[in-house]
Amino acid sequence: MGENKTGFFGRLVQGLSKTRNSIANGIDAIFSGFSSIDEDFYEELEETLIMADLGINTTTAILDNLRQKVKDNKIKDPSECRQLLINSMMEQMKVGETAYEFEHKKSVVLLIGVNGVGKTTSVGKLAGQLKDQGKKVMVAAADTFRAAAIEQLTEWAHRANVDIIAQKEGSDPAAVIYDAVVAAKSRNVDVLICDTAGRLHNKKNLMEELKKVNRVIEREYPQAYRETLVVLDGTTGQNALAQAKEFNEVADLTGIILTKLDGTAKGGIAIAIQSELNIPVKYIGIGEKIDDLQKFNAKDFVNALFQKNE
Repeated sequence: MGENKTGFFGRLVQGLSKTRNSIANGIDAIFSGFSSIDEDFYEELEETLIMADLGINTTTAILDNLRQKVKDNKIKDPSECRQLLINSMMEQMKVGETAYEFEHKKSVVLLIGVNGVGKTTSVGKLAGQLKDQGKKVMVAAADTFRAAAIEQLTEWAHRANVDIIAQKEGSDPAAVIYDAVVAAKSRNVDVLICDTAGRLHNKKNLMEELKKVNRVIEREYPQAYRETLVVLDGTTGQNALAQAKEFNEVADLTGIILTKLDGTAKGGIAIAIQSELNIPVKYIGIGEKIDDLQKFNAKDFVNALFQKNE
């Protein structure tokens, strides 16, 4: 793990460079530009954080926390606030102890999200990683709306050497899930990962579809541990937050996968989503390769964000 971990941190630092330019550099300028901690100082910080896609609520929470720490520690010098601010951000983004429970149980993992966010790719990457951990993994192509999604997932399944259950384009997603659940049980699969359609513009249909899918799983495989992850495109910033809210209305979300964080200045959204929705970011993606999707680590993320540019 060690080599992989440092490798990923390095790529994270690199991938977050645009976000760092928008957040950390702005904040560091404030820390060095103010000689005392006053209302102007907090206002400047607030503006910088909001501009970096952290949103009003999250920014307010972080700054309230910071003000408290400054008061408790009787801090007078803005430069001493840097680490406190970093800590306040980390506190907004805790991933719970049981976040990855599904890996250790017989589980069914649904990935939902609109087209184009990297959902099918995330299914493939997750399947490959779990397979590498020695798990028996199966994927289900229940995004039957797009032929491309079925083809793409089939390719990922072959690459990761895991079983795939698929039907032709246009077939009933619930029927695909039914087949997959039956197969997963009979083949003693550890983790069944399902790619599902994400057509938010037609929310009523999506809701019905997800209800049907959930009914099938509950009926056929009640003992399975359930995980429902929404996949969001980090480059869309506040729009990703809006999407997460909508998906949260139609599904019982247990976590978030945030993709495409490399090369966007909107990486602050990772902090915002978590504190606005109270749903943890469980994975982040910073590139195309299979190991560019990693478990989210708040400490690493915020540290990468505030790495001094050498």
